[in-house]
Amino acid sequence: MISLKKYLDAATAGTLTPDEPPEEELASAVLAAYRSALREMGGCSLEVCPALGSGLRQGLGKLEAKLSPPICRDTVEGTEKNVQQQLQNWGTRAAEHSRRQTGEVKDLLIVMARTAESVGERDQRCAGQINEVTTRLERIASLEDLTQIRASIEKSAAELKTSINRMAAEGKAAVEELRAQVSGYQLKLEEAEQLASRDALTGLGSRHWVEDNIERRCSAGVPLCVAILDIDGFKQVNDEHGHLVGDELLKQFAAELQSACRTTDMLGRWGGDEFVLLLDCDKSKAKAKIDRLREWVCGNYTVQGRSGSIKLRVDASIGLAEHRPMETMKGLLARADAEMYREKAASRAGSASSRS
Repeated sequence: MISLKKYLDAATAGTLTPDEPPEEELASAVLAAYRSALREMGGCSLEVCPALGSGLRQGLGKLEAKLSPPICRDTVEGTEKNVQQQLQNWGTRAAEHSRRQTGEVKDLLIVMARTAESVGERDQRCAGQINEVTTRLERIASLEDLTQIRASIEKSAAELKTSINRMAAEGKAAVEELRAQVSGYQLKLEEAEQLASRDALTGLGSRHWVEDNIERRCSAGVPLCVAILDIDGFKQVNDEHGHLVGDELLKQFAAELQSACRTTDMLGRWGGDEFVLLLDCDKSKAKAKIDRLREWVCGNYTVQGRSGSIKLRVDASIGLAEHRPMETMKGLLARADAEMYREKAASRAGSASSRS
């Protein structure tokens, strides 16, 4: 964790070495790094624990917004204490969440063990009853009276039938109980898997889900293109209007992306203001799709801020890469990311020249 107070104390005391930047420049750089660290911690919390990460991200976002210059020492000290407290509280809740999930698995194992134990006891009881019937049948051989033989056989047959019916009924009940317990835990596991595969903010596929699908397609050797989309100037939206407005813009942008994609396309949130699109086609067809998608998602958006509606012009830089034979997922994503940054740099250069 970067300590703002440490650097402010150094600047105030004049203990900076000659080769270090001036006090104002150093404080500005440290402040920017600290704010960036808070944003990254919030994003990582969603990846680590989607069920609880959203709350920590929002809390850190509010603290990060308070660190807009100019700031005073009290603001810095208060922010550091709040960050530590939020991280401690989140860690406690995340640990408890993990314990609950572990406990559910433990409960399932206990249910299965108890069911197996009850089946064993039932089988032993029924086996004893059948042995008694067998012993009676063996005694019949020593009987000479046909009436007694017949009565003994009828009684033994009736007891044997009762034992078998009871064993079948108890077995069915035990199996049904186990099936109900397993079904309940299976539903919980499916819900947990669904939660892990979805991004908590936008509802798109999570980063883990995206990576898993890219790896499977790379291994299958099917035509595959990956596009990385990054919203231009998104940091400025957060800085000027706050993270709640930024989150709302991300949700609207994600919804537009989803409506512009086919059901066979795979779309996910990579992190922050970056999104990933998987296209099962070659690069020429993928480029045509990306051009149409750009026209659809880029343009004017309206989001609700604290004081009313805010109109924002949204553009995006998009990097496209086609999978090469034997190429890894990381290599493919790195090339798409590099293309995206090249487009972003060209866009900035064009904007700068037009203003001049």
